Amino acid sequence: MLYKRKINDEILKFLDLEEIIVLHGARQVGKTHILLWLEDYLKSKGEDVYYIDLEDSRYKKLLDLGTAEFITHLKEEGHFPKESKKTFVFIDEIQYLDNPSEFLKLIADHHKNIKLIVSGSSSFEIKSKFKDSLVGRTINFEIFNLSFEEYLMFKKYTYTPSKKTTALKQAELRALYREFVLFGGYPKVALIDNIELKEKRLQQIIDTYIRKDIKELANIDNIESFNKLLEVLASQSGQLVNSKELANTCKLSAITIEKYLFILEQTYIIKLVRPYNKNIRSELSKMPKVFFYDSGLMQMLWLKSLQKELIGNVFETSIFSELVKKYGRDKVYYWRTKDKKEIDFIAIPKNEIVPIEVKINFNKANLSAINYFLENYKLSKYQIIGLDGYEQRKGWVYPWEI
Repeated sequence: MLYKRKINDEILKFLDLEEIIVLHGARQVGKTHILLWLEDYLKSKGEDVYYIDLEDSRYKKLLDLGTAEFITHLKEEGHFPKESKKTFVFIDEIQYLDNPSEFLKLIADHHKNIKLIVSGSSSFEIKSKFKDSLVGRTINFEIFNLSFEEYLMFKKYTYTPSKKTTALKQAELRALYREFVLFGGYPKVALIDNIELKEKRLQQIIDTYIRKDIKELANIDNIESFNKLLEVLASQSGQLVNSKELANTCKLSAITIEKYLFILEQTYIIKLVRPYNKNIRSELSKMPKVFFYDSGLMQMLWLKSLQKELIGNVFETSIFSELVKKYGRDKVYYWRTKDKKEIDFIAIPKNEIVPIEVKINFNKANLSAINYFLENYKLSKYQIIGLDGYEQRKGWVYPWEI
């Protein structure tokens, strides 16, 4: 069954434009599923569609031969558009091409009746292969694992965000959010009910995609130290990152640590969240915090199994992921002064500045840092995000109300 993701509606807006649509994201977050949904949608509209998966080496060889060979192939398959008609061509795993930039540029410039929609699993690899010649020719979408709203859709659970919820509905949503955090948002994991199978699926993602892909991208020789780094980072999700301490712990040089962190960030495994520092810069910490995008993956790397109880930094990691999906990964910061006043997140939606504190139990929230921040930045809006001990106050919200 093809599930519709929230981002699909955004992509549909650009199908009639000339630009190439590019989907970026980690493996197994559903990029191929989105392409297949779009293919199915276009076919239902009577459009001419052709799908290519570059994990099939035959098609990689064909496209690496150049655009002339590709056009000949389309004609042979009966998919080359005539006159005013358009053919939509989907190419999955575009980064496998030797020179994807040149291929895409030539198609975009010389075959206006071919609309390309492509996906790539590594932002690092795509950026290293995509040249400046593609500037102005692409529209990019970042694809993440499921949001909680999408998770509910996958579960066929009815919830209308704009409506006030009953105590019964809130209890159901709390239980579902706990489940969502404990198991993570990878689509194929979310659709499995058996916990043991969920763990096996996550371990497969770790072994097959994370360690394999990154090993090849970064030319990693010391696998043991790299695996140690993954485990340490998972245990520290939500904490400040000190490259020198990581180097000592993992027995790697600081330069190698920085290289690995860069690769992990570009492959959508982690995000290094920077401090927000518009004012009073001298007071602020400069080190980034590390967050994983998926709380289930984080727990498998750290604790080697999915947990039954919700842990504070796992909950905070899930909220980070929700904020990124809502606002974008470059719109989320943290705030911490040298005298240890700290706010979990500073979100910047549409030029607003919103300090956000995260607690599993609302009643454990401390507003002193929030109040200090609001006073210094002349603001009034803030959020306390939690699950339990809900007390009706302005700005106190459940994760599904973000």
